[in-house]
Amino acid sequence: MATRALILIEGTRYNGPLYVKAAQRLGLHPISFSADPARYDYHAPEEIETIRVNTNNLDALIRECARLHATYEIAGITTAEEEVYATVGKLCRHFGMPGPKPESVERCCDKFLQRRCLAEAGVAIPAYRAAANATEVERFAAEIGLPVVLKPAIGSGSSGVRLCRNVDELAEHTNYLLDGKYIWRSSPRILVEEFAQGPNYSAEVMGSEIIGIAAMDWGEPPHFVARECTYPALLTDDQLRRITDASQSCLRALDLGWGPTNIEFKWTKLGPVVIEVNPRLAGGTIPRLVQLAYGVDLIAEHIKLVIGDEWDLHSRHSHVAAARKLVPDRDGILDWIDGDSLAATISGVAEVKLYVEPKTPIIRTGDYRDCLAHVMAASPSRAQTETTLQRAVELISWSITPFSAPSR
Repeated sequence: MATRALILIEGTRYNGPLYVKAAQRLGLHPISFSADPARYDYHAPEEIETIRVNTNNLDALIRECARLHATYEIAGITTAEEEVYATVGKLCRHFGMPGPKPESVERCCDKFLQRRCLAEAGVAIPAYRAAANATEVERFAAEIGLPVVLKPAIGSGSSGVRLCRNVDELAEHTNYLLDGKYIWRSSPRILVEEFAQGPNYSAEVMGSEIIGIAAMDWGEPPHFVARECTYPALLTDDQLRRITDASQSCLRALDLGWGPTNIEFKWTKLGPVVIEVNPRLAGGTIPRLVQLAYGVDLIAEHIKLVIGDEWDLHSRHSHVAAARKLVPDRDGILDWIDGDSLAATISGVAEVKLYVEPKTPIIRTGDYRDCLAHVMAASPSRAQTETTLQRAVELISWSITPFSAPSR
């Protein structure tokens, strides 16, 4: 009998290894397709089969999968990365395998089209415009009223996203996005968006079922770098009902409902306002936190759906799980980072992970790449989890030597 293989198209630095390990636990042979396999440091230690291929070229992916059919039974195809998720949907459709609707993914990944669909369905969203140049950015910001959020119409991980509180910040970030400093994945289009104010929440959905809602801390403006995430969020019955209703409205408006979806909200004076709908599993620490809080392994359950097995989304327990990202306050060379091993020994700490090594240049970009490390903790008690997390974080320290000023 041929070995059952799971094809993983690209990946992310954190969820990629989790998909590999979950596939192996399910008795599958993971095979990674990547345009640049060296991007993923988990390929070498996991010793998984890796194929170099242009993952934006559907025909090339079809050829590689067809070639593998001679050796393996391809059980399913999926990804942990938003950029190729629509292509994965097309690849699954070509081979008659379960997968996301590519049209729905593409509609959702274009933030302008996403907002238009949500607005037409009556879902509460911030006021928005799509600008193609600096003149339009300035005009639309004046129409909406400062402060506004500028973000690329297509992108993820808060890359290129900034709160602009005055005309100087607006001009500065517009220049950054349009003058060649920012790398665009598509033709430049800037979303100019009202800055909705209030607490942040994130809903994890599988199919049409909400698995959990987290409280999120995005750090200090003007950037949006995830600092802390806690499951479950403290919500009133009314808040829970309204966020649930809004989530279901998003799925209907965007024709989602297969597999994982992540929906970000702000709770404003008018109630829940949808900030973004991501047609994929959330990245970073969220899948692991959901598992710690509810006992549901979102990645394993996603793979089961991909290979045509029945998933099980029932909660096994109810704990409080939280993660904190450690973010530097300056650019420079990381001299050392220490305390992670000691932090990991604290009872209740579920994981301590460093993203960088000493002597690494630190250049903050105002997005997910700024994080040096994360710490996770879980327990049956909210107070206990918060105390444990804080104790562990306080044990980790580092030193960054600022870059030398250029000589004159």
